Amino acid sequence: QVQLVESGGGLVQAGGSLRLSCAASGLIFSRHAVGWFRQAPGKEREFVAAFTWSGGSTVYAGSVKGRFTISRDDAKNTISLQMSTLKPEDTAVYYCAADATAYIGRYSSPDEYEYWGQGTQVTVSS
Repeated sequence: QVQLVESGGGLVQAGGSLRLSCAASGLIFSRHAVGWFRQAPGKEREFVAAFTWSGGSTVYAGSVKGRFTISRDDAKNTISLQMSTLKPEDTAVYYCAADATAYIGRYSSPDEYEYWGQGTQVTVSS
C-alpha cells in the first residue's frame, strides 16, 4: 500500500521561505514521476512543480519558477519543495503526488497522478 505524507507547512509572512517535505512508504520516488500541486479555497488544484521522469528532469509552473525548487533525496526516499519569496497568493493546501510509472507526459494534470498525500497548509500573510 502506497502512502505519501507531507510536512512542513505553516504560517509565514510575505517574502519568507518554507520547505515542504513528502515521505513515501510502499513506493520508491526515484522510480516514479512525482510532483507538487496546490489548491486554494474555491479554486481547482493546480500544478506547482514536478520531476517528469525518474531520471530527474524538472518543470515548474510559471507562477513559481525562480522562487520554488523541487528536490529529491533518494537515501531518505523523500521529495521536497523549497519555497522562497512567498506571496499571499501562494496560500493553499500543498499536495505531493506520484505517478505509477517512471515518466509522465501531462505532468500538469492532476488526473495523471496515481498517488496523493493528504496535503499540508501553507498560509502567507501580507
